[in-house]
Formats: sequence, structure tokens, C-alpha cells
Amino acid sequence: MVKLSPEVKAVIQKQKPLPIATADKTGKPNVIFVGMWKFIDDETIMIVDNFLKKTADNLKANPRLSLVAYDGESKQSYQVKGSVDYLEKGDTFDEAKEMALSKKLPGKGVLIFHIEEVFDSVYGPNAGTKIS
Repeated sequence: MVKLSPEVKAVIQKQKPLPIATADKTGKPNVIFVGMWKFIDDETIMIVDNFLKKTADNLKANPRLSLVAYDGESKQSYQVKGSVDYLEKGDTFDEAKEMALSKKLPGKGVLIFHIEEVFDSVYGPNAGTKIS
């Protein structure tokens, strides 16, 4: 796994809602916005599944995820890629369920996103350059 730098974390934290992308087992892409998530640590993001249909199905068949975040103020943008564990029980699921219930949402599951790669995604000559 890769640790996110404070700069990358700051850009992701500002991105509301957070766009995430998955693909089914044939490679057909799917992109959605998620609003309920948090950093577990510098290598892991927890995403609550309240209404993820295709995304949850995709991750169960192909546990890979990508997200992108852009900060218009600093003109920084990053793409983050990694693997996902989809949980429907356990302590982390219980925490996600509690978060969801506090907003009167169902909390059907939790995605544990393990960060493996980070890319510069701001426009210009460095776009697409792997930074970690």
C-alpha cells in the first residue's frame, strides 16, 4: 500500500462529493459520487455503501477502485487507485452503519479502499505522472 501525502489528503478532503470509479468483470466502467466516507489512516479510506448498486456489484466481481479529486483553489488534482474489501459485518462495518444511521441512511455495507497508486491529474505536462 501507499501512504498519501498531506497535500494529497487535503485535496481529497475538500472534494465533496467524492467521485469514484469501478468496472465490472468485463471492464465496463461505472462512475458515481459518494458523500459518506472518511480516512482510516494515510493508506486507507472507508466509504459507506448506502445506495451503491452497480458499484457494489462491480466491487464484488472486480475489487478495484479509482477516485479523482480536484482543488480549484490550489489548482491541484490527484487520481488514486487501489483495491477494495467490501464488508457487511465486523467492527468497521459497525462504525460505517453508525455513521449512516446518524443521517437516517441504510448503511448496507462498507468499502475499505487500500491505496496502491497516486497520480498527478492536474492539466499540463505532468498529467498522468505517477507520484507514489
